[in-house]
Amino acid sequence: MSHSFVHCLLHVVFSTHHRRPLIDDAWSARLHDVMGSIARERGFPVIAVGGVADHVHLLMTLPSAKPIAECMRLLKANSSKWVNDTFFPARTFAWQDGYGAFSIAQSQVDATVAYIRSQAEHHRTRSFQDEFRDFLTRQGLAWDERYAWG
Repeated sequence: MSHSFVHCLLHVVFSTHHRRPLIDDAWSARLHDVMGSIARERGFPVIAVGGVADHVHLLMTLPSAKPIAECMRLLKANSSKWVNDTFFPARTFAWQDGYGAFSIAQSQVDATVAYIRSQAEHHRTRSFQDEFRDFLTRQGLAWDERYAWG
């Protein structure tokens, strides 16, 4: 029996390669469902998935024995394969190399889920880059504009 107790919630954000607006409204809900299934099947269930044409947000639980980088690799590789198999036979869909992963407190779950679910409304007036810069600033992280958006 394990005596380790882990409850690590992450708000994860990443964009399509070069922020290309490739995620169509007609199938974005299917993509979000697929991403949730991929994560659940690999041991890091998501609480919410949402996004717009050029990026996605996930609220996920990070398991104690799996690093963030492995979770992101599994999620991005398998979801991009699904998108390409289903909608881009020329294999032109890809996610950016990087991602943002920000820890949140249990008390922030409802607000984070609401934020993720309101992405379409939120991005009527705000770009992904401005949103992401705000995330980084609030976390006290430095970044280089040359590498932040690929």
